[in-house]
Amino acid sequence: MKPPGKPADANRARLPEGGLIDRSRPINFTFDGKAMTGFAGDTLASALVANAVRLVGRSFKYHRPRGILTAGADEPNALVTLRTGARAEPNTPATTIPLFEGLAAQSQNRWPSLGCDIMAANQLFAPLFVAGFYYKTFMWPAKFWERLYEPAIRRAAGLGALSGLPDPDSYDRDHAFCDLLIIGGGASGIAAALAAARLGLRVIIATDDTMLGGALLSSTLDIADQPASDWAAAAQRELAAFHNVTMLLRTSIFGIYDGQTYGGVERVSDHLPVPDAGMPRQRLWKIVAKRAIMATGAIERPMMFGNNDRPGVMMASAVSTYLNRYAAKPGARAVITTACDSGWACAAELVNCGINVCAIVDTRPAAQNCAQQSPQFAPIRNSVRVFHHAAITKVRGRQVTGVTVRDESGQLHALDCDLVAMSGGWNPAIGLASHLGGKPVWSAAIESFVMGCAPPGLVAAGAADGEFTTRAALASGHSAALAVGADLGFDSALPDPPMASEELSGVGAAWSNPWSSGKTFVDFQHDVTADDIGLAVREGYRSIEHLKRYTTLGMATDQGRISQLHGHAMLADHTGRTIAEAGTIRARPPYHPVAIGVMAGHHRGEHFRPARLTPTHGWAQDRGAAFVDAGQWKRAQWFALPQDKGWQDTVIREVTATRTGVGICDISTLGKIDVQGPDAGQLLDRLYINTMSSLPINKARYGVMLREDGFVMDDGTVTRFADDHFFVTATTANAARVMQHIDFARQVLWPELDVQATSVTENWATFAVAGPHSRALLMLAFPHIDLSNVAMPYMAAGQYAWGTRPLRLYRLSFSGELAFEVSVPATHGLALWLHLMEAGKTYGVVPYGTEALGVMRIEKGHPAGNELNGQTTAADLGLGRMMSTRKDFIGRVMAGRPGLVDPARPALVGLIPCHAAETIRAGAHLLPLNAAPVAANDQGYVTSAAYSPTLGHSIALALLAHGPNRHGEVVVVHDPVRGRDITATVTSPVFLDPAGERLRG
Repeated sequence: MKPPGKPADANRARLPEGGLIDRSRPINFTFDGKAMTGFAGDTLASALVANAVRLVGRSFKYHRPRGILTAGADEPNALVTLRTGARAEPNTPATTIPLFEGLAAQSQNRWPSLGCDIMAANQLFAPLFVAGFYYKTFMWPAKFWERLYEPAIRRAAGLGALSGLPDPDSYDRDHAFCDLLIIGGGASGIAAALAAARLGLRVIIATDDTMLGGALLSSTLDIADQPASDWAAAAQRELAAFHNVTMLLRTSIFGIYDGQTYGGVERVSDHLPVPDAGMPRQRLWKIVAKRAIMATGAIERPMMFGNNDRPGVMMASAVSTYLNRYAAKPGARAVITTACDSGWACAAELVNCGINVCAIVDTRPAAQNCAQQSPQFAPIRNSVRVFHHAAITKVRGRQVTGVTVRDESGQLHALDCDLVAMSGGWNPAIGLASHLGGKPVWSAAIESFVMGCAPPGLVAAGAADGEFTTRAALASGHSAALAVGADLGFDSALPDPPMASEELSGVGAAWSNPWSSGKTFVDFQHDVTADDIGLAVREGYRSIEHLKRYTTLGMATDQGRISQLHGHAMLADHTGRTIAEAGTIRARPPYHPVAIGVMAGHHRGEHFRPARLTPTHGWAQDRGAAFVDAGQWKRAQWFALPQDKGWQDTVIREVTATRTGVGICDISTLGKIDVQGPDAGQLLDRLYINTMSSLPINKARYGVMLREDGFVMDDGTVTRFADDHFFVTATTANAARVMQHIDFARQVLWPELDVQATSVTENWATFAVAGPHSRALLMLAFPHIDLSNVAMPYMAAGQYAWGTRPLRLYRLSFSGELAFEVSVPATHGLALWLHLMEAGKTYGVVPYGTEALGVMRIEKGHPAGNELNGQTTAADLGLGRMMSTRKDFIGRVMAGRPGLVDPARPALVGLIPCHAAETIRAGAHLLPLNAAPVAANDQGYVTSAAYSPTLGHSIALALLAHGPNRHGEVVVVHDPVRGRDITATVTSPVFLDPAGERLRG
């Protein structure tokens, strides 16, 4: 939606010509509700500059007025909220936002308006808001902290605010593999990409800009006898034509991780008002690169002087960018303050654009100033007033109206201006290089830190390696790519890189300013001043890490990239050390802020845990089945018929039909793991409490796994199909956890074992056929297979064929009835189900769901999820006799701790209500008769309960102190939340067929 009207002063600070913007495509946007216009190719920041907007935000602590400081991702001041409603995105640097039609941006951290901010009163209390303010204040009275202090601080803290609405956008992720990843699209990055592409390497070049070029897009230099921006555009077209090159534009590499893995975020549709249908907002890239070149450029340093944070104070490189790339004038009368040659280049560009440069204030003595002797800057020296060995002491005005300059002799000069461009030298952008622990090292040659111990496979090039001229950056990127090619075995015979115009690169640094008057800001985003650094040192915080935390230096979203080194240099000066001795800190990923949504990707809402459907899901759905979430799966809970009066009737019918005839249940969701190799049996012996290596071929055995702390992790069966081939099942809920446990054991604990394990849960469809007629049904379905007790006794298994399809049969029972499990590849699962249902018509077969399955397992006393809750031992569950004393296994030693073998521990028992009409409910607590219902008398709780149609009354499994010794005792089942107390008799947990005659029938 276009904002109404068009302001009369739109683009009044736009140069009449030049720039890389498309003046034929005007774009309407709003800032704080005011209608403005820009052009295609603008960023929000450049459009604001062109519309003569200087005040864009308020500072974090003091709420001081702030303007645009930089032109890139390191912007600490111009943080805005984009869009409105659910798509509102706070704390976004205006310098990184491509302008689009209808963009609505709002300033932050102010009330009621940007021009009149009540919280600006904080400036009156500035003497109190010093380093360590929160550590020293609000200490007394202590009871006020939670009631008054903390709520007030939380209301005042923060910058932008989230909408609180669900995110309407989607996010994607992708993986990429390459020979060479180039991080950065400037001169060195392009030169490296061209060389590597021509050598035949698989190349990925990533830049957070909308096009390749980096600083070349705002440069007035020539490369190969053409403007630098034209050369960059031609290089981009050439790279796009290579089949072995992938260009990731609008992509920030935010982290380096183990295994030469790099994380990146591609802003797929952030430059659109609303993403197209099916288009993600952002994409998370996981890139694995054999080698990488860090061509991330360098970050310009600010200068220290009073009120150096006022709107109208800007980095010199940013001024050049707005002039040359966006044809936008940051001011009409400029003063340049510099400690290096970059400030002089900015002055020359301002003059060429017709902007009055009042003065150049250079901290270097004239004799040490390369620019002073260079013919390149002779016109500047002749037309602009130059102060050598001088400094700005203070900026005047809430927005810049002038400066005070102290010259070499100590005399003060008042100059009128509306723009201060500052350049205190350059820091190579090496934050990524310390993500794996490498610490930067000091380089006296460039007076900055450079990459020290690099992550494996990473090299720096261009300005990131201290090569600050375009000519040197091109050569550096080219040679780095050739070295990578040679290292990877590619022919490295290529012509030299193109030549760029000559430029000066005199370095310098001005870490402090003893003549500064007024607040001198070191960290702009967190309002850390030079005085805060001095105070922290006086109070004993002499370590870099302590200084960071005490003052919050470098702890904002920009991680102190612009100002942090100044703080470290001041600390070194206060403590009588060199900067190299004081050191610096390591950066942490993410290097740039990353949206939580892109980390989650598709895993949100219903996709947070995508529903897995069994092969019979559609069939069950067509027959009105109710479904329940079981682990990651949707399982049929019961199959209601029209005559059923409710779910309880349905479950009773399914249980009764299975116990008296035959029923079929889809158990495909059980975890299935194929374990193969010469040492498979040995591995399983170490995983299970009982022995598996002695298992005969075509036999199954029930087993229990413990965690390392001695508690039960899971149970299931192990089947052996060959000497070196075992098939493991796990519960549905713990399938993934058991797979991780097996992988950890074989890869970390015992890597010497020759064994492999693969999850095949999704590969096999499995159905339980249970009941007295189960054998007859299967003999009708598979007449070629002998299913007699002699051929297939209890716990036997076999591999067969069903036509051309592989078929597996297991004589296993979870219901306590004669039962079999039948498996085929999952793609044939529905066909097998229909085949079994057709064969079972003769015997009145019924499908049954998880509820009936649960009732039958409680009747049989099988422990399951409620009992395998991570707090029970094998002995608690009555499985202690399974624990082998002849071998070691995971958890064996810890399972022998006194607390875990205490006979008073709650152990598995059964419960039958003393009055058959009463109901026992899971979760109820167990008390002795006539005991008060208090925690001290609690002796256990009900884990699983159900109505047993076989027995005609309620039954339950429970964990009860001294349980095995209390059969026949009456206890109180205390359930104050859902009903009155009842009494129940403690019994064996096996309610049905304790001798196992049915399942062996």
